[in-house]
Amino acid sequence: MSLKSHTKLIRNSLLSGLIFAGSGLMMASNVQAAACNEDMDCKSSWIDLSEEDRATVFAFAEDYKGFMDKARSELTFVEEAIKIAEANGFSPLQDNSPMTPGAKYYDNNRDRAVSLIVIGSEDFEEGLHVVASHIDSPRLELKNVPLYEKSEFALFQTNYHGGIKKHQWTNVPLALIGRVDKKDGTTVQINIGMNEGDPIFMIPEVSPHTDRGYASKPVSALITAEEMDPIVALIPDAEGKDVSGQVERYLKATYGISRGDLVSAELLLVPAMKSRDMGFDRSMIAAYGQDDRLASYTNVRAILDIGTPTKTAIAHLVDNEEVGNVNNTGAKSQYFSNLVSRLIEAKKGDDMRESYVRRTLSNSRMISIDVNPGINPMRPNAWEPLNGPRLGYGVNLKLYGRGFNANSEYIAYIRKVLDDNNIPWQTATYKVGVGGGGTIGGEFSRQDMNVIDFGVPVLSIHTPYAVSAKIDVYNLYRACNSFFTQ
Repeated sequence: MSLKSHTKLIRNSLLSGLIFAGSGLMMASNVQAAACNEDMDCKSSWIDLSEEDRATVFAFAEDYKGFMDKARSELTFVEEAIKIAEANGFSPLQDNSPMTPGAKYYDNNRDRAVSLIVIGSEDFEEGLHVVASHIDSPRLELKNVPLYEKSEFALFQTNYHGGIKKHQWTNVPLALIGRVDKKDGTTVQINIGMNEGDPIFMIPEVSPHTDRGYASKPVSALITAEEMDPIVALIPDAEGKDVSGQVERYLKATYGISRGDLVSAELLLVPAMKSRDMGFDRSMIAAYGQDDRLASYTNVRAILDIGTPTKTAIAHLVDNEEVGNVNNTGAKSQYFSNLVSRLIEAKKGDDMRESYVRRTLSNSRMISIDVNPGINPMRPNAWEPLNGPRLGYGVNLKLYGRGFNANSEYIAYIRKVLDDNNIPWQTATYKVGVGGGGTIGGEFSRQDMNVIDFGVPVLSIHTPYAVSAKIDVYNLYRACNSFFTQ
């Protein structure tokens, strides 16, 4: 949908020009103000938003929702990101790619991580501007020998990726997506459940009529990890048995996949619900995978919209944050420093030295963006009021203390970037000892880079359907874009 069409749609809405604030409705004015001023008096960034800016925010959200419905995994995220990058003038990075200021490249790390690069006018050793985020989200994964039969149903054995509350994944429509790599070198792509008319899969919950003794269990014990197995078929063969054999024959006939091929597969079960507007005012987005594809989408969009930066800009998107940044596509790998080495070598050729890489990293600035839990109206007590991140109040700087903060001079630099570009921001600190979580930032600070963590608040993180504020998504894009262009 074009911005013009979307503006017309909003103007025709019963809620056109209105925002919800407390218990009343307020008209939006023509000035966009920061959420917090110098005295840290904060207000919703919906207030004082012009009608034109509101239309831009809503149009950006439509693009975001469309992307999220396609990019359900790291594999599909990389695929979609490369499509967008190529459409905007990016080309694959080669060892002999010219390091001309303004040149645009991308580097695909094994289809599960990707970096978008715009060459700056300064030498690399002066430092890079990097925005890093992760593209994996909590989900279920098929075990390598997944298919079995129980009570005359065919089911899949699963494992889980990332921190989840297991009971939240029952009675949720699930799609099966991913790839199967065969011994002959061919790859079979699987996507069942996301398209209209596809079947879905589900882990059935226990009926209230049959749950005596079950309902008295603590929430954490309602379902075990080994019970998180979705039903995938029911019809037996002609002899009234072998339901799982029917599934095997279907996979063989439809996809050419054998039971052995599933050993070398990456098949995920993800929520099949599409992204939707939430609230009478359509101010929020409900979608699967907003941790952290929300941040990663804004990262990609931000680097697409810059010219020739002073410092080389890199949107760095990695896998496996939810399980500890592991593997050669995660933040703990040597991929990023190797990427920097390749850039420097492409420019200096035989004059390349390892010290150039070390100097470049040491002089670089990075923003590690990742969403974090916002204040939930049902349970706000994880936050103390002065430092609790609120939906609609803008980017939140994660300042957890105990050695995890960025250095104060770097925080001041980021404050200036945000304030100079009139980007709303707030701070985020859990009550002491109450909450916690990690990002990829620590992996890059170990490489002597200046790193700060920030993101936007989201409700229901790590559940099948999380909630963000449209204006926060847009302002995170603006924050990344402003950082790239400093």
